[in-house]
Amino acid sequence: MDFTLSEEQKMLVETLRTMGERENFRELAKKIDETCEFPFELMDRYAEMGLLGMTLSPEYGGGGQPAVNAILAVEELAKFSPMIAAPVFESNVGPVRVIDLFGTEEQKNAIIPGVCRGELSVSVCMTEPEAGSDLTALKTKAVLDGGHYVVNGRKVFITGGGHASHYMVYTRFGDTPGYKGIGGLLIEKGTPGFTFGKQEDFLGLRGMPSCELIFEDVRVPKENVVVKAGDFGKLMLTFDIERCGNAAMCLGTAGGALREALAYAQTRQAFGRPICEFQAIQFLTVDMAMKLEAARLLVYRAACGAGQGLPSMYEASMGKCFANEMVIDVTSDAVQIFGGYGYSKEFPVERMLRDARAW
Repeated sequence: MDFTLSEEQKMLVETLRTMGERENFRELAKKIDETCEFPFELMDRYAEMGLLGMTLSPEYGGGGQPAVNAILAVEELAKFSPMIAAPVFESNVGPVRVIDLFGTEEQKNAIIPGVCRGELSVSVCMTEPEAGSDLTALKTKAVLDGGHYVVNGRKVFITGGGHASHYMVYTRFGDTPGYKGIGGLLIEKGTPGFTFGKQEDFLGLRGMPSCELIFEDVRVPKENVVVKAGDFGKLMLTFDIERCGNAAMCLGTAGGALREALAYAQTRQAFGRPICEFQAIQFLTVDMAMKLEAARLLVYRAACGAGQGLPSMYEASMGKCFANEMVIDVTSDAVQIFGGYGYSKEFPVERMLRDARAW
């Protein structure tokens, strides 16, 4: 098992790191958090750099790269802010992968090139008021009526809600109970009967569009079925890849917090010397680094498996769970190292702690 990055991967990471420093992504992250405005201006830039759809099929405009490359990119950009990394996340490990892997030729041609150009985006729609992790309990229903499905139901906490151009809606087809009745429909923004609730105002991830989706007798052509009822395993296979993207956001946020804490500890003076010379600070930063590295190994292992299309639910779930818990520990410790300043919005670690809780 080789964890050595290729020269291409090293160049990718270094390019994103250099760009973030040169273009002052730290200040952009602060602005996003204050204004709650998503950085749509990054879309064209990312498209030019080939970051959007870098893992999607080349015949439709994608880069054809392994999933782990997108994980590396998400991690590096998320060191500044998950919002700055979000376009790369959504266009590579989000629901567009479902279309890329299982969609029809018409669906792929209609969606993937636009995603790679930054013109289209696809939001995943799973969570309902009474169905979160228990996806088999969802109540949104699609009933066949001639050449269309009529969709009724509600989704909540939908990332990208109101802003994405298309929505991969997990729905129950007819009255078939359990997972055997669940499949995926692609519904375009603006379809009659498809409306949005108010935008959520969250503790963290400020600037990320999120709202309730409301379906009232929405007529969707049969041709928009991406995953048929009964192919629940296909939905979960691609969701394992998305779990890796979630975990990569945690790696980036924790890595950014550790970087800020180390820099502060080397400049902050107490009792006549930098606080990094105190053993308590050294123990704390080493523990932070150790947890981060452990999570990174779990996530990279899962990303490599998911990138090959392997059923890696165990590895992806373990990597995500560990990274979700790790990022809260590491960002909390970063605030502690900053002391009173860690509680101030003048410094980024309090934002990183708030963002960490979301995952």
